[in-house]
Amino acid sequence: MKDDGLELAGNRNFIKWPVVALMDFVTVIGFDDIIYNFQNQGLGVVTSWIVMLFIYVLPYSLMVGHLGSVFSQEGGGLTSWVRGTSGDKVGYFAAWFYWVVGLPYIVDVANSVVVAFGWLISGNGNLEAYMSKAMFGILTTAIFIGFIFFEHLFKNKSLEIMSVIGGGAMFLMTVLFVVMTITSLVKGFHIATQPFTLKAFLPKIDGHFLTTLGLLIFAMNGSELAAPYVTDMKNPRKDFPKAMIMIAIMTAFLTVFGSFSLGVFFNAHHLPNDLKMNGSYYAFLALGRQFGWGKILMYVFAVTQAIYMCAQLAILLDAGTRVFLGDISKKYMPKQLSKLNADGLPINGYWMTTAICAIIMFLGGLLPQINDIFNWLLNLNGIVSPFATCFLFWAFMMVRRHSDRYPTPAYTYIKNDHLAFIVGAWMFFITFFAAVAAFFPTDAKPGTALYADTLIMNVLVTLGLCAIGLVMPIIARRQRNNNGAAYTIGQWLIISLIIIIGIILSYTISRVTGIALLLRLLYILIVDALLISCLTFVGRKTRA
Repeated sequence: MKDDGLELAGNRNFIKWPVVALMDFVTVIGFDDIIYNFQNQGLGVVTSWIVMLFIYVLPYSLMVGHLGSVFSQEGGGLTSWVRGTSGDKVGYFAAWFYWVVGLPYIVDVANSVVVAFGWLISGNGNLEAYMSKAMFGILTTAIFIGFIFFEHLFKNKSLEIMSVIGGGAMFLMTVLFVVMTITSLVKGFHIATQPFTLKAFLPKIDGHFLTTLGLLIFAMNGSELAAPYVTDMKNPRKDFPKAMIMIAIMTAFLTVFGSFSLGVFFNAHHLPNDLKMNGSYYAFLALGRQFGWGKILMYVFAVTQAIYMCAQLAILLDAGTRVFLGDISKKYMPKQLSKLNADGLPINGYWMTTAICAIIMFLGGLLPQINDIFNWLLNLNGIVSPFATCFLFWAFMMVRRHSDRYPTPAYTYIKNDHLAFIVGAWMFFITFFAAVAAFFPTDAKPGTALYADTLIMNVLVTLGLCAIGLVMPIIARRQRNNNGAAYTIGQWLIISLIIIIGIILSYTISRVTGIALLLRLLYILIVDALLISCLTFVGRKTRA
């Protein structure tokens, strides 16, 4: 019997560490991340990237490598790390928050898929000309519903293939962009940013700069999403840290040289308003025209972007759900969410993902233009994602504070436990500060209706995502204590009424009247209905 087990283990298909690195690279950084922060900080972002690479990205990746080496037998990733250092309850909250804060990004990625196909079909980024906000939302929803079925049909092997193709192609496209930029400079082509001096590369440190730090951190984090695949590696204690180092090197090249190249083709002092949504395509359009190639490079990039974003969506749905349900105590979860289908997939978790993503998308519809929706969803990630990343640094701090309780890792980041704890605390502090500062909108002027609406939505969505996580253990406990039913019909009616009144009142302070107000109330009622349906679903009576 033992021999059979050894034979099966020997025939097992392990994932090699470069493949894990490329799978994770898909979720860490892309050409779009460079565009987003270039619009926020201009050419000064080059200096920001360099500084952040040394004081944030490198220690961040190496901390993930250390934790992955310590917990090399665990498949829950961040969930396992926090649960193993701080207990079941903190582990649950880490799992919930880490999973739920990925939902705005799932919506954002699905939005980017729609934008990519828009460029492929029409050859431009003017979505407003042929698509309403409602259609934009419907297409986005259809994409992430489609990927739930994609996960069911193809599972992990397709994730590996898509990630290697998408991550590799995106990296090569960025290398191509940088090489062609250098070639254009050698040929004496005009530089758009003037004056192109050392001063242009220095970021302006002010209130606006502080609000952009969250998105900068969001662009660089995510390497821990590779952790659930650590159990699929042949020698994870040694190979997982190698994957993290590879990601850090690729990130360094992409961010620094990519941002420098953007300053050649865009005037960093006068950037287009829709740069975050369409900037990547504008960049390859400008590059192609400078070399007399027309739109060829733009179309090549659009295909690459579509594949890259689809791979990202697949990884986020799969790895994110694994982190959430991979290693948490079931007593904190309503029974519906812990249910697995015949293929071992948490299908109800996928559907709840869809519902919450739809809620976020509908709230985005309250903003005036598609570009505003895109920017808000993107900037929302700069708030919620760093908050979730704080759990990672907390786990690292606890591992180093009580290093005698854990296995000696094959890879150790900083030999001295006290110094390692201080570095972990530093990372925790700057991440938390950046998340708080990101609540203030970066793409709207203070005093405008857009600024007020965006600020309200930032606060409401963040608190709402946290509140749902706090409610889940309560529902689970009530299911255990009330023969499977969390609440009676009367109690559900009262809860529903409170939710409806609370959200509607939060929007009556805005200066919207007439048809616009009626449309806004309709949107809110739809959001309420979706939210109440989610809570009713997870709280309904279950069979023993």
